[in-house]
Amino acid sequence: MAQRRMFSKKITDTDIFLDMPLSAQALYFHLNMHADDDGFISNAKTIQRMVGSSEDDMKLLVAKKFILPFDSGVQVIVHWRVHNYIRKDTYNRTIYRTEQEQLTINENGQYIKENNIPSTERIRVVDDSSPQVRLGKDIDNNVQQVEPSIPKKSKSTKLSKQEKTDFEALWKLYPRKQGKQQAEKAYLKAIRDGVTNKSIQDGIVAYSKKISAEQTEFNFIKMGSTFFNSRSWEDDFTISVPTNSKGKPVKQEPPMAKNEVPASSEKVDMQAVKGMLKGIKTSG
Repeated sequence: MAQRRMFSKKITDTDIFLDMPLSAQALYFHLNMHADDDGFISNAKTIQRMVGSSEDDMKLLVAKKFILPFDSGVQVIVHWRVHNYIRKDTYNRTIYRTEQEQLTINENGQYIKENNIPSTERIRVVDDSSPQVRLGKDIDNNVQQVEPSIPKKSKSTKLSKQEKTDFEALWKLYPRKQGKQQAEKAYLKAIRDGVTNKSIQDGIVAYSKKISAEQTEFNFIKMGSTFFNSRSWEDDFTISVPTNSKGKPVKQEPPMAKNEVPASSEKVDMQAVKGMLKGIKTSG
């Protein structure tokens, strides 16, 4: 049996409840605490004596329709399903099945005897297929709320034939074809999340134009797996053009080879030049 019990202020903050003597209110709380997981109590008189409440307090709870008595001596908390919803893994169905079968639940989530008012809902136990709300969640409008159990659709972890074709076309378009297997997985997830092939294609084209215009070295181009995993098609690929102090574009020179030394950095050996000239004159 679950060890936690909750109380809804929709019941305990009402005038009809607060107008009762404190002894009756205390009895109500203790009855709730000792009820089973369906709100049934078989030792109400013992609890009454334990908390020092009177027989009049018990009669008042019945008269105000906070508890409902049965001929067997068992009682049930009328608003039990407004106060509490028990988790399925901790729920134990009441042993008072005969009394339970006499009850229905009205549109406000209250227990009522079936022979008194036409039922709107049969008693539903946690063992049924209907899901249960966790204990502690407030119930709006005093109405039983359950979230529909919707089976999750199984998503394939493989590309369909059309998806495979689309991916290959995008991969062919990408400038640095490394990490294809990881890129394919990332592509599948993106497509299943609602990303369109057009968005990815536009991103690849924009990135290709940027690295071309900025003459990005190959080693600094994102690998295909990185581009797809980080969904880089969503990035801003505005082309950066260097400008001079006047704000005019500067013509970029092609990148030098790894071991190439710019001519302007080579120092001229003047002594060697003078020696060469002297030698030319002497031989002439």
